[in-house]
Amino acid sequence: MPFKLALAQMPVIGGRVEENLRCASQSIAQAAAAGAAIVLLPEALDCGWCHSSALAAAGSIPDGNACLRLREAAKSHHIHVCAGLIERADDQLFNSAVLISPEGEVLLHHRKLNELAMAHHLYACGDCLAVAHTPLGTLGLMICADGFAPGQSISRALGMMGAQIILSPCAWAVPPDHDNVKEPYGQLWLDHYGVVAKEFGLWIAGASNVGLVSEGEWSGHKCIGCSLVMAPDGKPALSGPYGVDADGLLLVDIELSAQPLRGDGSCTAQVRELA
Repeated sequence: MPFKLALAQMPVIGGRVEENLRCASQSIAQAAAAGAAIVLLPEALDCGWCHSSALAAAGSIPDGNACLRLREAAKSHHIHVCAGLIERADDQLFNSAVLISPEGEVLLHHRKLNELAMAHHLYACGDCLAVAHTPLGTLGLMICADGFAPGQSISRALGMMGAQIILSPCAWAVPPDHDNVKEPYGQLWLDHYGVVAKEFGLWIAGASNVGLVSEGEWSGHKCIGCSLVMAPDGKPALSGPYGVDADGLLLVDIELSAQPLRGDGSCTAQVRELA
């Protein structure tokens, strides 16, 4: 069944949790008004990637403040919401993502597996993958650098599990002096998304925020959007604009094949069904 996918290339300000959640809620409302069935939001949209505010502000999944806010927005606007959040679980923090149903239920909960070394002081790493069968198709979930794990192992595993579309909240950043004319951003993602999309006949969508990274080893780097949707032929179906101020809502039409080329979603211990 064809549907519209929205990618919210929204600003994320480190430590400004309330402001970021308001922006996310507005993006969800705009996506629903535009007729989208799914809206994909960036990585760590509540606290910001590698921002120390998570030590105090991160909440649980599915019932922490940030997750509840997104669940309420999904239910209010009757739309699937996929978003990256910083999660507190006991004494650990995780760089996590959720897929929420139009009824406000968490269908998938993913903890980033391939976290960059510079973030290990803040985030623990996840240890599992899952897909969800929905009326729209079989959806998989990963986060940013999961997409370039060695051998594309994470996205390939999701393909083997029957994913027809992989959703990836991201925070794509460049150094302060990056010149996009001399070195156009995005080849890394074109290469890693393209080979898996073509091999498995699936879609891969990565939505990145815009704005400055204000803490951590990459403090001063710029998140520059360039959100990307790769079609099953391994070619881009959508490429978002580049820039620290290049916020906006991007829309693309998705049509899933009746069956993925490989995998049947039969990893039942890791698959969640939507009634």
